[in-house]
Amino acid sequence: MDKAVLIVEDEKDIREIIEYNLKKQGFVTEAVQDGVQALKRIREGRLGLVILDLMLPGIDGMELCRIIRSDREKAVRETPVIMLTARSEEIDKVLGLELGADDYITKPFSTRELIARVKSVLRRYETAKAGPAAEQIIEVGDLVVDTGKYQVQKAGRRLDLSAVEFKLFLYLVQRPGRIISRDLLLDAVWGNESYVEPRTVDVHIRRMREKIEDDPSNPRYIMTKRGVGYYFSEKAAAP
Repeated sequence: MDKAVLIVEDEKDIREIIEYNLKKQGFVTEAVQDGVQALKRIREGRLGLVILDLMLPGIDGMELCRIIRSDREKAVRETPVIMLTARSEEIDKVLGLELGADDYITKPFSTRELIARVKSVLRRYETAKAGPAAEQIIEVGDLVVDTGKYQVQKAGRRLDLSAVEFKLFLYLVQRPGRIISRDLLLDAVWGNESYVEPRTVDVHIRRMREKIEDDPSNPRYIMTKRGVGYYFSEKAAAP
């Protein structure tokens, strides 16, 4: 891999441990200790992934993640991000995912776990870039799904879905009316990534609705079967 993993961590010992272990696995690494330096480096491009501490001087990790995901440059917006923090509260995990983090790991952590998560996030992005084996155009309501380009358009306007959001949406849209459990969605979209929590599905569904639905609180396309799972509305898919 020729792209660097950027480590954004203000604690020197932790920063050096992460760098050492990533390099042992053959990764190219760079490291900065505050959010301002990190943003400058991310906007320079050619990064494979960012490991982002939550508590940082300058710009904190939450704000930096928000800035990355709203950047005008596609390459910056789509930079994979793993959040790293001493906080373990559920609200922080959910907020991190809401802001666009691809994964979340709390301190103290095992370096083996961190390496596994880095590899799994990179694998998801590489799979997304490769695209599905067969290109297909799917039209449902005012949505047009291009499986070859990993794009969704609504009323002619392209929606800015992440790679994971697209895979999740495509899995549902290809099975209209079928209720899919969170566990099955985890297997289908995240594969054998043992560290991904079921709550992650809920967060990504919520983010997809905000981008796809006219009224996310009263969805037309992505429906919930309480206590069971999610499904793509057959009414929306009907010609």
